[in-house]
Amino acid sequence: MGFRTVADTIREITRAHLTENDGLLLGQSITAVGWVNHTVPDCPGIVELPMSDVAGAGIAVGAALVGRRPIFVVRFQDFLILNGSPLIFYAAKTKELHGKSAPIFVRAIGAEGIGPVHSGVLHSLFMHFPGFRVVSPMTPGEYEEVWKAFMENDDPMIVSEHRASFSNSEEMGDLLVEGADITLYAISSPRFEVAKAAQMLEAEGIRCNVVHLLWLKPFVLTDRITVPLNRSRLGLIIDAGYEIAGASQSIAYTLGRATGHPVNALGLYDRTKCLCPPLQNKAPEAQRIFEAAKGMLGENKRCWSIGYGKEASLG
Repeated sequence: MGFRTVADTIREITRAHLTENDGLLLGQSITAVGWVNHTVPDCPGIVELPMSDVAGAGIAVGAALVGRRPIFVVRFQDFLILNGSPLIFYAAKTKELHGKSAPIFVRAIGAEGIGPVHSGVLHSLFMHFPGFRVVSPMTPGEYEEVWKAFMENDDPMIVSEHRASFSNSEEMGDLLVEGADITLYAISSPRFEVAKAAQMLEAEGIRCNVVHLLWLKPFVLTDRITVPLNRSRLGLIIDAGYEIAGASQSIAYTLGRATGHPVNALGLYDRTKCLCPPLQNKAPEAQRIFEAAKGMLGENKRCWSIGYGKEASLG
């Protein structure tokens, strides 16, 4: 079959679901605009929704309730705000309140540099509400993993995709080094930048672990996640969404509480994400990650120099 990209993987999974599982794919402008970056196959089972966002999400939730396990495509994550009401207030609640699940696979697509209402990465919002599983796959293997999890469970899933991943055919393994000074945890599109940042830091004698985060909710503290931090004793969570009240801050808090080590968050600045400079507000790139990590290490050294080392701060 050769090297499959993320887009190839999504298309193959979708084709099998629509033709073999009596599944549905619903969304706006699916066939009219590039088949969603070539991630949707030309086959039966596709429902083109009208340009009325709340109604479309309601139709998708209804299809989930009758067992069709729909794939609901939201071409830009910013549109999740309008679509969110049926998802948040029905699909996510109905299992707990009424004993009947609404398993819907929401393909929420993030982007970079497509303007103030087309460039958002909003998975943090859905982490806040009970009932959702939230994932951010960036590799073919990860996409297969989350699809398998969806088919084996009956919870609605928010799949935070990013256009930057669609051409990717490589898996992303964690990078663990002996005597690491800091552990970098990356979510969504910054995962393509964090390795560059680690190389920049290494050039200055700073050793980094790199851990890739796929599952945002539930966020399970496995050894793969905690051991590198316990060894480096400093951590930085990097996300493509807003930093304030976002996934990066939430996970930083969880990891810091669990391990007792300082963990910082890095995401979008608290301002509009736009198309052109100076308002681009890009997801953290290698240079910004490099500077944030160096800043943490400098602050940590200052704490040690005045007697506030980790042992002291933990009592």
